[in-house]
Order: sequence, then structure tokens, then C-alpha cells
Amino acid sequence: MTQERWRRIQEVYHAAGDRLPRERSTFLAQACGTDAELRKEVESLLQREESPAANLLDGSPYMRGMEFASGTRLGPYEIEAPIGAGGMGQVFRARDTRLNRTVAIKTVLAGFSDRFAREARAIAAMNHPNICTVHDVGPDYLVMELIEGPTLAEHIAKQPLPADEALTLARQIAAALEAAHEKGIVHRDLKPANIKLAAGGTVKVLDFGLAKSRAEAASASEMRTITVHMTGPGMILGTPGYLSPEQARGQEADKRADIWAFGVVFYEMLSGSRCFDGNTASDAMAAVLTREPDLEGVPPQFRKLLRSCLEKDPKRRLRDIGDVWGLIEEVPVVAPHKSGKVWTVAAAALALIAAAALAGWWRAANSGDRPLTRLSLDLGADAEGGPDAVLTLSPDGRRIVFSRRADGKTQLATRLLEQAQSTLLPGTEGGREPFFSPDSEWIAFHAHGALSKTSIEGGAPLSLTGIGDANTGGSWGAGGNIAMALTHASPLSLIPTSGGPVRLLSKLASGEVTHRWPQFLPDGNVLFTESDTASGMENANIAVTDNRSGTHKIVLRGGYHGRYVSPGYLLYVHKGALFAVRFDASRAEVHGSPVPLSDDVAADSLSGDGHFNFSTAPQGAGTLVYLAGQSMQQQWAVTLVDSSGQARPLIAPGAYYNPAFSPDGRRLAMTVGSNGTDIFVSDVARGTMTRLTSDGRSDRPVWTPDGSRIALSSKRSPPGLWWMRSDGSADPELLIASDHQVVPWSFSPDGRRLLYFEIAPDTAYDLWILPIDLSNPSHPKAGKPEPFLRTQFNEASPSFSPDGRWVAYFSNESGPNEVYVRPASGEPGRFQVSNGGGMFPAWAPNGRQLFFEGPDSRIQVVDYVAKGASFDAGTPRQWSGRRLQNVFKGNFAVAPDGKIAIFEAPDAGKTPPRVGVLLNFIDELKRKLP
Repeated sequence: MTQERWRRIQEVYHAAGDRLPRERSTFLAQACGTDAELRKEVESLLQREESPAANLLDGSPYMRGMEFASGTRLGPYEIEAPIGAGGMGQVFRARDTRLNRTVAIKTVLAGFSDRFAREARAIAAMNHPNICTVHDVGPDYLVMELIEGPTLAEHIAKQPLPADEALTLARQIAAALEAAHEKGIVHRDLKPANIKLAAGGTVKVLDFGLAKSRAEAASASEMRTITVHMTGPGMILGTPGYLSPEQARGQEADKRADIWAFGVVFYEMLSGSRCFDGNTASDAMAAVLTREPDLEGVPPQFRKLLRSCLEKDPKRRLRDIGDVWGLIEEVPVVAPHKSGKVWTVAAAALALIAAAALAGWWRAANSGDRPLTRLSLDLGADAEGGPDAVLTLSPDGRRIVFSRRADGKTQLATRLLEQAQSTLLPGTEGGREPFFSPDSEWIAFHAHGALSKTSIEGGAPLSLTGIGDANTGGSWGAGGNIAMALTHASPLSLIPTSGGPVRLLSKLASGEVTHRWPQFLPDGNVLFTESDTASGMENANIAVTDNRSGTHKIVLRGGYHGRYVSPGYLLYVHKGALFAVRFDASRAEVHGSPVPLSDDVAADSLSGDGHFNFSTAPQGAGTLVYLAGQSMQQQWAVTLVDSSGQARPLIAPGAYYNPAFSPDGRRLAMTVGSNGTDIFVSDVARGTMTRLTSDGRSDRPVWTPDGSRIALSSKRSPPGLWWMRSDGSADPELLIASDHQVVPWSFSPDGRRLLYFEIAPDTAYDLWILPIDLSNPSHPKAGKPEPFLRTQFNEASPSFSPDGRWVAYFSNESGPNEVYVRPASGEPGRFQVSNGGGMFPAWAPNGRQLFFEGPDSRIQVVDYVAKGASFDAGTPRQWSGRRLQNVFKGNFAVAPDGKIAIFEAPDAGKTPPRVGVLLNFIDELKRKLP
């Protein structure tokens, strides 16, 4: 049968299938005309559609799939070579001519109807790192990611796997099933042959519910596989030996059938033999129905888990795959039973002695073969340096992502380590803190207050959440979730990469302000940095979540940006140096004394970012890449700039944030400090600095309209909004206490209202108004806070206009952060001011202009006209080419005369970053931490 004939049959078959049965005869008469053979073939397919159990092994060309020569085109896909035969047809290696990537194409059997095309699209939407990705659905074929590597069946080869390896693979299989079950998808045919092991040991589960009817002939080593789509009672779906008892009886199967199959596969990994075997398919199904599993050859700690998975009655079986890990038991070492399947004590002792001797010989023979090798990596002249520089390494150790300058903007770029050229990733302008998916195929990144992901092959980024500050990091787990902090002052949250609700992962304990820079550990718990301040991590701690109890445990004090390195090390930064210590990830415990590794790794003690990344690949030798240099973002210039661009230094460089001019313009209040912050006031004319607070926990000064007081945010006891006399002559007084972080931003012109924003776990950034009672001017009092704007999105930095009629703020309600204006009265009305990104709005005193920080960290200005209830904003334009220090704070302030104080970023962007590479890094850790 020719390809053209096959396509014609498929076209008519699908069109007929979309019509009611009573309409099909008329349609076929018109569509087939005098081609009686075409009508006969289509009617035969329609009969198979209505009776899936019929003609399972009829040997028709539809059931065998199609042969395609090299160079054949299927839509945009060009066939390169056959890979093998599958239950739904043949599988070919092909090239996607649009994206220039290699894919796998599976030609699908004739029964692949629109109903199953919709199911394929649902599975494609899962986008889980342990599930083979479906890229596209054609009229009679599927396009999937090409996975190089053996199947689990080939890997086992009837030899048991070490318990730790089996457990690692089982966790990934379970994560794939859990992701599918959450979307109502049941695999129904889980077996080692449907599980592949990609590079780096990543599990990929294949064939999620795509088969409608399938038959594979038996081979010498493989039983016959019969899979029929479950459309009614009495039909078998699954593989004999792996199908559940209810499947063997032809009953309805739900996710508990997958849990049964998971137990069978896990048993096979641990024992090296099949749990339910037989000479024929009937014998295997009979064993499933009648025989209890023999767990004698399985490590004792896993027997309770397997019994719960392999309960024949599905009502007594484990109901959720995510619950299996709670069934692993701590088993004491005892003398083994006298069994042919278990070693004797003497044999085990001899084996341990031999293994120790062999390990010692191997280390001695190889210790000199893999010395630490230092390399420098040239990223090119357009690689971004300074505070905007980023660098990350893929889990497989083959690829890096870094920032490049392109058309005046920073953008993420990717390159393979063995190649010199790099490729820009579309849509990643302003992207920061990228991190890879476990399979090294996707990049997640922060940009403009949101978290997105993009394929390393290119294409438009996909938004994961409209909430997410930079400078808090993120980690992509094997279970398809991303761990990250949504704000600078919040616990960790879990964000599903395939869609779904965001949920909390950690809880802030008493005195804690932030959890950030997470990393998933092999057991699913998360390593992270914990601190009692949102700015300054030098005295932070490294902690680990306990996902069962919902608590966390501090494992190391006095460090930040902790990173676990297999098989048992913890890397972290302290006082600008990279340290390592022995670390037992399963018990969340460090052992021994830390040792310094390097003082040339760049780090930002303000946010807690350590600019290094590690991969155990290739061959387990380990590779560390890092941005070289001392601590970053510690000092920057403060410059006073006028509208003509004339500038003069205002104060000596330092770690400054949140500037605010006094109403008369003679003083500039600001937050000062990189590890603990306080409020200082600078005399603009004289250049002197006066400290107002000394608790190391104060932030964001805001002047009252008469200049007599300064409101501030403080983490002192109790945390909340405070204010104090601007000359420092009296101690701060509490305005309102709050369990959440609250940040003051603007007083109304009459001083009777204070705008601030609150960072709440459930609704993120919200705008509030605090009434101020001025009936007794010498003793003003705060009233009850009133919500101004609370939505599911971020709203921050609210500022009253000079006449008090309008409030400017920024929000991510449309995706990226944009500047908006609303009536201060709370009446309806909302006007977007920025276009293409904007944050931290500030009004000009003349009542005609509004300034804000653009996406390139430069100040933009927009003219506006406000009449009645209308606010008409012009087109934004760049006000100054000077770049602001980008630490997600309002780092400029407008003076009464229109000049602007700019906290300016170091001009390091024109200097490419120095990138260091350390090869054979694990051997170096073994030498330093034996």
C-alpha cells in the first residue's frame, strides 16, 4: 500500500467518524464515489472503531504501520531513519525542519481517531521531565522527543539493581505517574519496556494511554503484549505479568492499576526477576490473579511498600502513588536467613572485604588520573558583566546559559560547552537567575516580576506565574514542580510547570523573614537559605525542609546559597569565599569541619546569590562553573542628575537603597547596609551622613509632608510600620504591627494618609492606606488600615500625586510589571502609563510628569494631563542613560527642583565576565574532605 493511498483512507475515515452513524452511508457514497475498495477499507476501520476487541491480530497493513524512506516528509518533519517497531506502528528518527531539532515520529495505527488526538494533546500538556514529551499530533502520527538511551528492561537485563539506584529510578517513575494522575490520565500499561533511561539517569515514561488497540507478537525473551482501549467491561488492557488483577478480569481500571504496575516494576528492579511470570500470557495472567508475590529476594525495607502496591483487591491497595515513600522502613541489620537467594554471613563479609580492597585499589590507581583541572571560558565580547551577569550549567554538564547584550538590552543566551558560538533565547530580555529542568531541555527564569520557562531549542516563553521577584532563585524538581520564593520576604512555594495552583512548601518560623535559593534534594526535600532579614545574607543559615511534617531544619549557620553535590557534599558561600563540608542529605546533617575551596567565586551577600553551578556529569567526575570575582553589588555611586544630563556626585559610594528627598530638598534619607540595614540621612549641601536607626532591621524611609517625621519599615519587636522624628531626637514609635512584611511608600499631601504595600502569603503584594489622625499635631495617631487594592496579582510602590488626587503604582496584572494610575478616592478608573515594562513610579513636583524605572534599569519619563476623572498619559521616553542599581528597590528619588538622585549601577556591563571551569571537581572534594 502506498503512502498516498494510506493518507486517503485516513482522510475519509476521520471525516466519516465525525458524523452520526445514520449520516455515514450518504457521506461515504459521496466521498468514495466509484472507488469501492476505498469504501470497503473505511467501513472496515469504522467497524473496528465500534468493536475494539475485534481483529486484534489480523495482520492488516494498518496494524503494521507504514514504511518511510529516508527523506520522506510528514508535514514539516523529514524522516531520517527507522528506530524500531512499536505497538502503535513504527518509530522513526526525524528532523523538525521548523525548529531544526531531532525528534521521534511514531506512525500510528488506523484506529487513531480524533478522540485519541485530543487525549494525546492532553498528555502533551503535562510537560513533565519524567514523561516523554509529545510535541505534535499529525493525522496518523505522533511527534515526540527523541530519547537516546536504553529501556529499563534492557538496563535490568534480569539482574537486580543496587537498592539506591532502584530507589532513585522508582522515585522518578512515581513522579511521572503522579503528574499524570493529577490530570486524570492513567497509563494502564506501565512496564520496563515503556520506561527509558535518558542521559544522566533521567527516567522517561513512554506511551501514556495513547493506544486504542495494540498487539505485539511474542519473542524469545518477551511475552506477548495485548493492549485494548478500555471502552467497556470484559476487555483486557495491559501487559500480562504487569497488568493488575482488575485488568486481568476485564474490569474498569483506574490509577490504582498504575500503582500495581509500579510495584511490579519496582520488584523487578530490586530482584532482577519478574514478579508474575509464566510460559504463556495466560499463565502470567493466572499468576496475577492467584499467586502472592515472593518478597524473599527483595531488601527488607521495601517489602511493606511492595505489599501495599500489590494488594489484589484495589480497595485495599495504596490509593495515591505519592504515598509510597512513607512505607519505606528502617530495617536493623540482622543475620540473614538460610536461603539460596540470600548470602550467608561469611560470604557477605568476604564480599565486603573484597569490595573495600577493590575500592582502595581503584582510588589509588585513579587518584592521579583525574586531577583538578582549571579552565577559563570566553563568552564573547557581548557577554553581560557586572550585576546583570548570570551563568548556569545544565544538569547533564553539556550546556550553559548566560546573559548577553543585544540591541541595548540584556538577553539570555545558550551554548554547548564544546562549541564557541552561542544562541540568543527569544523572549528572555531582562531574564535573570535562569535554572534548568532536570532533563536539561528547559530553562526557567525571572523577568519583570514574573517566572517563565522556555525551551533550549527556542520558541516563545511560557508564563508559569505572574508573581516572582528576582534575587530569590528557584529549583526545578523531578516531580515537575518548581520551588521558589514568590517575594523577598516569604517562604518557599511550589509552582507546577504544567499548570495548576501554587501551594506553600515551607513556613517561616518565628524571627525568620525569608526562604530563598532553593535546591531539590534526591529525596524530594529542599535545601534553601534562611534569614531573619530580607537584605544581607552574611549571617544567614542553610536549612532543609521536611516535606512530611511541613517543618524545616537548620543544617549550617553562617552561610548562604547552599548547594548539595552528590554523593555527599554541601557547598556554600561565607564572607566572599566558597566552602564545602560533608553532608548527609538523607538525614539533613553536616559532618566534620568546613574547608575553603576558593575566594574567586563571585557572590552577592545582599541577596544571597552565589554565582556558581555544578554538574556531576560527565562520568561522575564533576564540573563546576562560576563567575569569577569578589562579592558583587556592595557599593555604588549616588549621583544627582538634572534634565539636561548634567550630573555631580552626591555622596561617596556605598550600599544604599530607597532614597527619599525631604520636602525642602535639603536632605536625602536612605537605607544603608548590605548585611542588616538602617536609616541614614545625608545633608545634600554638606555631604554629611547622620544615622537615625541602629537596630540593623530598618528599611524604606518616607518623609511626612512637613518634614518633621520619617516613617519606616522595621523588623524590630513588634515588626510593622514605625515612625520617628527626622532629626533623630526621639526613639521610633510604632504605627501598626503586622505579621507580614509592610513597606511604607508615600504620604498624601495633607499628611492624613500613608500609602504602603503588604506582602501576604495568599495574595502577594497588596496596597493599603493607613489613616493618620492629626487632630493633635504634637501627638498624631494611626487609625485602622484600609485596603486600597488587593488582587491575585502584585501591586507595589504606591505613590500619591502632588495634588493627592491620583495614585501611581506598578502591577503584573498583564504579565510583565507595568506602571498604572488610579484615582486616590478609590472610584473606578485605571490607566496604564508604561508600555513594555515599568516599576517604581515617582511623580515630578511640577504635576505634569511621571518617572519610573524601565525594564533596562534606566529612568523613563511620561508627560500626562489630568482633567476631572480622566488621566491622559503620553508616550514614555528615556530620561537618562544612566543605569540604576538593580536590587528590586526604588533606587532613584525626585527632588523638589526636578533633579533626580540616582543610585547608579557600576559601569561593568562593557567588561565581559570572567568564567572559571573546574573539571574533576568531585575528586578534588574527596581529597579535601576524605
